[in-house]
Amino acid sequence: MLRLYSALLGLSLIWGLSFVFMKWLLEPAGVWGTVFLRCLAGAIILLPVLWRKRKEITGPLPWKSLIVVGICNAGLPWGLISLSETTIQSNTASILNATTPIWAGIMGVVVFSVVLTARQWFGIMIGFFGILVLMNFQFGHILARDFVGIGTMLLATMSYGFASQYAKRFLSNTGVLVITTYSLLVGALVGLAGMVLTEPIKPAMLFHSLPIFAVIGLGCFGSGIAHLLFYYMMAKGGPEFATTVTYVIPATAMIWGYVLLGEPITSNLIVGLLIIFAGVYLSSKKAKAKSQVEASGA
Repeated sequence: MLRLYSALLGLSLIWGLSFVFMKWLLEPAGVWGTVFLRCLAGAIILLPVLWRKRKEITGPLPWKSLIVVGICNAGLPWGLISLSETTIQSNTASILNATTPIWAGIMGVVVFSVVLTARQWFGIMIGFFGILVLMNFQFGHILARDFVGIGTMLLATMSYGFASQYAKRFLSNTGVLVITTYSLLVGALVGLAGMVLTEPIKPAMLFHSLPIFAVIGLGCFGSGIAHLLFYYMMAKGGPEFATTVTYVIPATAMIWGYVLLGEPITSNLIVGLLIIFAGVYLSSKKAKAKSQVEASGA
């Protein structure tokens, strides 16, 4: 248990710090350059591991599904998050990022015909109320001047939600290491394409201590080693334990943002975070009887 909780703490610190790393990279690398460097650095860490385990991979790879997940779970949402952080604080971005399980439920209903319980729908409504609190009930700003920020963060979480349901449907028989590594490679291509079409990386600004540290932290740790920690938690503690990191990341992100960026921790952030957590808990929780039937069937 000590190792499991150490992994949980380490993962939450790494992923919470990722929102600060993105802030540090935005000026020298740009929005899509940040995506490219993050994905490339993560893939460099995981490719040797994948090579060592290549003999365990049997059968043809589902390339179409891997490309879809790579775009929707890495390239597109990470670009949207980077764009969001050009206008909002890193701690606000991390809290909105915690709504991903809520959007996964909605995407399951809308796209994949998943049936949710009344309790899960109630959790989704609570989660949206938490978003309103976070925004100080200025919801109209999303449709106006503040769309780049809160609006683009919500689009990123929708993309995450779609990718999780898509992967569950079409990649359930594919190893997590394969999915992660190829997703990062696809994400790197998305970032490269976006960088070519918009703005190139500024090498003179990139080769300084903070940007280099951000690339290592965001890519190698946040996109590479962090996924290995997550899968270790999945294997040793189960998916329920592993996904509890969702509740810890915004808290560590707020601490990192306050310490490293001087971002204020307001009452709206705290209250909105707690309400969103309640919504995520309820929307992600299946009925006990149903879970037991599924477990016995499996």
